[in-house]
Amino acid sequence: MQRIAVNPGSVEWSGENPGIYLKSDPDKDYSVVAVFFRIVLSPHGRGVGAVILGAPASASAYPDVPNMCLTDNRPMMEYLVANFVSKFPTFAGQKGLDSMSWHDVTDSKQDNRNMPHSFSEELLSDAVRLQMTWKGIKAPMAVEVGPEASATKAHDMYAVFAEATDACITINGTNLPGQVATRQFFGQTMSTAFLALSETWVTPL
Repeated sequence: MQRIAVNPGSVEWSGENPGIYLKSDPDKDYSVVAVFFRIVLSPHGRGVGAVILGAPASASAYPDVPNMCLTDNRPMMEYLVANFVSKFPTFAGQKGLDSMSWHDVTDSKQDNRNMPHSFSEELLSDAVRLQMTWKGIKAPMAVEVGPEASATKAHDMYAVFAEATDACITINGTNLPGQVATRQFFGQTMSTAFLALSETWVTPL
């Protein structure tokens, strides 16, 4: 089929969206699911944010359990959670997503000096210091999918993905439990830790 140079659909958002999914037991469900956003274009402007579910099935929030959202642009993150994160298969139906606490980010830092060996994002709020680190980053690959294959089943999605062989999440200096596992990702067996760069979501006509 001939490729179309310009997608006539509506661009919803664009930016970076790396993730880390961890398992304490490789034969059980994820013990931690987390995604980070560094948005350059959205209906609510730019910003950074992260959704961390350290107890995905628990209808509880931080500080009782590490279920939280940190952001410097709450309308943007509310839009992303409602229309995208809640539809991602790893997050869909998780009680922790509806119950998580919200924290205003006062500072954010990105460390990409050691790419491709490691990459990290840090968000600070009054109560939480969050660090997400990806290690052993492999060669990137370009992904272009339509609604039938995208995570929301409603959008075209374009991105550059880079698999990480290891990753960790710390909250106030304490590591969340679990290890990186594997999953099927667009027909390939890949790590559950990944960078997603230049990611753009489009509502097709």
